[in-house]
Parts: sequence; structure tokens; C-alpha cells
Amino acid sequence: MIRFEQVSVTYDGAARPALHGVDLTVAEGELALLIGPSGVGKSTLLNAVSGLVPHFSGGTLRGRVTVAGRDTRTHKPRELADAVGTVGQDPLAHFVTDTVEDELAYGMESLGLPPDTMRRRVEETLDLLGLAELRDRPIATLSGGQRQRVAIGSVLTTHPQVLVLDEPTSALDPAAAEEVLAVLQRLVHDLGTTVLMAEHRLERVVQYADQVILLPAPGAPPVVGAPAEIMPVSPVQPPVVALGGLAGWTAPVPLSVRDARRRAGALRERLAPLAPPVPHDPPDGTPAGRAERLSVRHGRVEALREVTLSVRPGETVALMGRNGAGKSTLLAALVGMREPAAGTLRVGAERLVPHRTRPAELLRHVGLVPQEPRDLLYADTVAAECAAADEDAGAAPGTCRELVRGLLPEVADGTHPRDLSEGQRLALALSVILTARPPLLLLDEPTRGLDYAAKARLTRGLRGLAADGHAIVLATHDVELAADLAHRVVILADGEVVADGPTAEVVMSSPAFAPQVAKILAPLPWLTVPQVREALERTR
Repeated sequence: MIRFEQVSVTYDGAARPALHGVDLTVAEGELALLIGPSGVGKSTLLNAVSGLVPHFSGGTLRGRVTVAGRDTRTHKPRELADAVGTVGQDPLAHFVTDTVEDELAYGMESLGLPPDTMRRRVEETLDLLGLAELRDRPIATLSGGQRQRVAIGSVLTTHPQVLVLDEPTSALDPAAAEEVLAVLQRLVHDLGTTVLMAEHRLERVVQYADQVILLPAPGAPPVVGAPAEIMPVSPVQPPVVALGGLAGWTAPVPLSVRDARRRAGALRERLAPLAPPVPHDPPDGTPAGRAERLSVRHGRVEALREVTLSVRPGETVALMGRNGAGKSTLLAALVGMREPAAGTLRVGAERLVPHRTRPAELLRHVGLVPQEPRDLLYADTVAAECAAADEDAGAAPGTCRELVRGLLPEVADGTHPRDLSEGQRLALALSVILTARPPLLLLDEPTRGLDYAAKARLTRGLRGLAADGHAIVLATHDVELAADLAHRVVILADGEVVADGPTAEVVMSSPAFAPQVAKILAPLPWLTVPQVREALERTR
């Protein structure tokens, strides 16, 4: 169904090809998972399938890509639209209408399908993706995860032969991600749809893949094989595979929690007399941010209802909950972008009211890295972004660039932010905000688009900031990040706080928010691979 024959892609002005020597086949009715570190060319490979490369991206394509028998060099994306459905990393760039139902119908209208067929498929897709309650909602009012589901639904309604997905679960809560993956499984198994998907959240998807396509390094040819063959040698691995390596499990390596639990008996016995490290509680002090009975409205929708929350200097709090629960709204209120309908909100030792404080002043007390990092980036180069950040924050020249170097050691000064991957743009935006070193740091889905190595660098950086006294609030669906980094987890549901407590206590009691290691080793209280590694090293 998809065939690459010695394909190379080189963008204008680039020192090396984004792809080189790609030779692979994805059969009809197969789910192929594309993996690799950030910036190795995964999005370029996906765009070559849909025809966006080279027709819209520019650059030079060598070799041949065929999809359903059509050569993408001679067929433009609109001529492939009936065969290929594509969802990119940025859902906002995908939408052309204003409401959910209109967006689901748009692709079918473009293909000239009969009205009764369109109506039936819209209803089926609303049910498949749990969007029925949102059918009349303006897309602008949806959360990031809700937008992601609408973007996926808008291509499903056209019933494409090939579905190309770039980070499809990155903005989804665990339950919504499972629903989307179940839909993809149904399309593959029941309808013979071919799915090519790039995803960094391997713990969610690897067990569903028929084959894995690993891009190990920029410009390197892909390594293709069965998931159990590729995962042990991959530079990016889900926790279940990393845990198997620590435990010395022989091939085939388990890829799912169920299979790992069957192999983990001896490991549980070794860990039973041991205890995981207890995180140090941050010192008591004036809260860096505090909400008291906070309520926020979006028009007629009450997004937050009487939320009470405080975060102390040195404390990291993970906000979790399903898409639309109010996590992003709470962060927006803390940074002054939303005015409370009721209750009080204060940040900093001066107890500033965010929405009544000048942005230039507020920047020195609280900073937000949003879900869409492009909202913070406006210069033509990484160096210019960093220079502007240094000036805005009153920091010494080079401060921002040094932060970027820690997160993105491979990115050159002259790189345009639009040429960065989604994860790289996020790291640049984080560096811009950190330049002012705000005592309260807010991050909305900070690991979206990050591979495991980049996430580890981010975790180390945030842990160091917390040790220096910064208060950190993360709105995240990444249960592995919360387990590894957060002192506390706060779960929101329908705008209300339904759980607030120490991380281990909250996530261990919730199947939806428990990390893979916790599920594999339950009822033992272990949460992460680094915890297990440290304990095993102590016993040697």
C-alpha cells in the first residue's frame, strides 16, 4: 500500500538530507509505527506519503514514493485526498471550519459525497471518538485534546485507504488515547485500513504495531522489523522495555503491561524487601501561587468551579484529568489570561492579582509555556529569539541561548523556529520563559512531541529548578512524567478538584493515571524505571 524506493529528501539550504536511503514497504491493513529521536525526519517521511513533500514543503525529493499505486511525485495532495488521510502534530493548522460537526463533514463535501452518506458518517465518527456532546461547539473553545480528536475524526469520515498520523495521542488523556487507539485497531483489523503513525508515547502504542520503522539518526536509513525485534536495540524505549532490560528478561521482550506482569514475579520478589526513595518535601513558605474557591467561565461554560490550590517554592505539582477538565484554564488564570468569575487568585510574594498586573511585571513572577509553543516565537532565528528573551527579561546576553543548548544541543543559531520539530519548538519556548527565571513556572503539556531522551533532559532541568526554589505546575497527560517529577498530583474533573495528594498515593489508586512500572509491579509501590534501577544497584 505504501512503498518507498531509495527515497532521499533534502531541504533548501540544509547541510544534510532530512531523509536518506529510505527503502521500505507498509502492506495493506497494517499498522506501522514510526519511531526515533526528535529531529530525525519522522514528519518528513509522513509528509512524503501524503504528497506534502515535495509539493508544499519545497526541497528536493529523490527516489520514488507510491501510495495505493499512485506516485506522489506526479500526484499532488488533493489528488491523493480520497486515498490518504493526514493528521499533523498541530490540530489548529488542520481546521477550515468553525464548529465540530462542520469540520467532520468538510472533507466529505470536498469529495462530493451524497448528503445522506455524510450524515451517517458524521454520526458514526462522533460516537467512535466520544465527540457527540461537542458536535455544536466552536472549535476555538475546545481543549487541545478535544481538538486532536476532532482532527482525527475529520479524516476518518472520508474512509481513506491510508491513514497518516503524527503524534495522534500526544494531547490526549489516557482514556481518550485508548479510545483513539481502539478505533485505529478496528480500522486496521475490520476494514483493512493501512495506518502509518509517528508517536513518542511508545508506552501507549507499541503493543498495537505490526511493524516498527526506526529512524535512528538524522539522514540514517531506517531499521524495519517486528516491535519485539526493534525495541531492545532502539534508542527510544517505553518503560516496559527498559524495565525488562534491567530485569534481564530474555527475548521476546514483553511490550504490554499484561505480558510484563507475567514475567515480573522474580523481580517483585527482589524488590519486596526494599522501598522506593521518598521525595523530599519542599520547605514551608509563602505560596508562589494560590487559588481560593476559584471559578472561571468561558461564555456559558463553567470551566472551573471553586478550585482551591496552592503551590509552594520548590514544589512540583502535576495537574491531571481528562481533556476539557479545566487544566489549561487554571494555568491561564494563574498567568492573567483568564479573569476569575468568583474566588481569589494570587501569585508571588507580593500576592499580585494576575489579570490586574502589567505583563512586563507579571513575567518576573510567573511564566507560562503554552501547548502551542509557536504562540511565543516570532523571530526569524533561534539566536534572535534568545536575544529578544534576554532583553525582555533583563538577563545577561547569552542566558537564553545557554538554556537552549542544554535542551537542544544540536540546534544551530541560524535555524528558523518553523524548521524545528514540535518538540524542539517546545524546548525553545521553555528556554524563552525560563530566561526571566520566574518563581512560578507553568507548563501546559510540556512533553508533547518530546522523545524519551529530550524528556529526560527536561525532567533534569525542571528538577534542578525546583531544587533552586522555583514552584512548578505541569498540566499533563504524561503519567510517566508525573510519576518521575511531581511531588503532588491534582486531578481535575469537570472543573473541580477530585484528588489532591502525594504523587504515589494518587497515581497508585488510579488505573487511568498509574505509570507502566506501577501496573507491572503492583501492589509494590514502585513508579518509575530509575527508582527500580537505583534499588537493584544497591543490592548488588
